Amino acid sequence: MVRRDTRTVGFDAEDLAFGYLQSQGLKPLQRNFRCRLGEIDLIMRDADCLVFAEVRYRASNDFTSAGPTVDIHKQRKLIRTAAFFLAGNARYAESIVRFDVVAINGKTVEWIKDAFRPGDASL
Repeated sequence: MVRRDTRTVGFDAEDLAFGYLQSQGLKPLQRNFRCRLGEIDLIMRDADCLVFAEVRYRASNDFTSAGPTVDIHKQRKLIRTAAFFLAGNARYAESIVRFDVVAINGKTVEWIKDAFRPGDASL
């Protein structure tokens, strides 16, 4: 059995999530937005809502599934990174914002809409 490195596995998981969200009608804006505060895997439009999506992958959910691995610390980082993105992109300043998680367990994709909100993470 050939082991793939984590970077390749991560790219494959993001590609799967990206295709899945597009098939659900979301429109891509940016992939892998990076700044000094962190990274957001996918930024997409769902009608008039701006979606910041975190992609999580687990080969199996024997110990834990992918979704709950977006803990409070990761949520805070995503919220701060999203605020940085919004500050640099005035055209989205008035947008409704949502934080989603795309949890991939093996080959199963679970889309958790509105997985958390800025008030939940107590910045």
